[in-house]
Formats: sequence, C-alpha cells, structure tokens
Amino acid sequence: MHNRHKLVRSAELKQDWEALLQKLSNQFPGDGDLDLDGVLLLIGTQELQMGYIKMKKDDKINVLHVAICTVLEPYGYYEFEKRDEQGWPHFKALQPLPPLKAGEQSILMKQAVVNYFKDNGYLK
Repeated sequence: MHNRHKLVRSAELKQDWEALLQKLSNQFPGDGDLDLDGVLLLIGTQELQMGYIKMKKDDKINVLHVAICTVLEPYGYYEFEKRDEQGWPHFKALQPLPPLKAGEQSILMKQAVVNYFKDNGYLK
C-alpha cells in the first residue's frame, strides 16, 4: 500500500476544507452552498473532462464513483486500470475501506478531497 497522505488534525482539515469550499464557490457560483457530494461531482467531471453538463441520477452515481476512486487512490484503496472506449476511467479495488462511522467516513473523504486539490496545485 502506498499511503502518501497522513491523517491531519481536525482543526487543520476544517480550515483547509472551508478554504477549498470558498475558492470553489467563488469559481463556480450557482446552486447554493457546496457540500461534499457537490465537490466530488466537480472532481468526477474534471477527471472525465466532461465540462458542465446536466446529468441524470445514474450518471451522477457513476461520476461520484470515479471521484471517490480518484481521491482514495493515493491512500491505497484503489488503483487506476484503464480508460474505456467512452473515456471512463476504471479502477481496481486493492483493499476494502475500513469500517468507519459516518462522521469518520466524512472526515476521510474531506481529507482525501483536500489532498486531491493540493496535489493538483489548486489549494495550498
């Protein structure tokens, strides 16, 4: 497992998360406050190079899956395999996610999202 990200203190994560939401909200003004799912949809559409499109519920679920695999890949949970003919990335699950309570799962995902934006130079 190549876990290149360590867990951070909650105060630092809270500060980074709020800074990320503020920056994204300024860049993508729209339907109100961004939440974790909204940010994951942005990541998924970015990874798919789709731009802004209206999505059906099934498409959103697939885009969220791409985003989750992408942000958890550095933690060793998933590995990118290939892109299919339509350009959709496919991932292989390397290990199951640990059993987490809802709050812990939210913290892991927020941290993974913050690290994604830091790794891509969007957030300092």
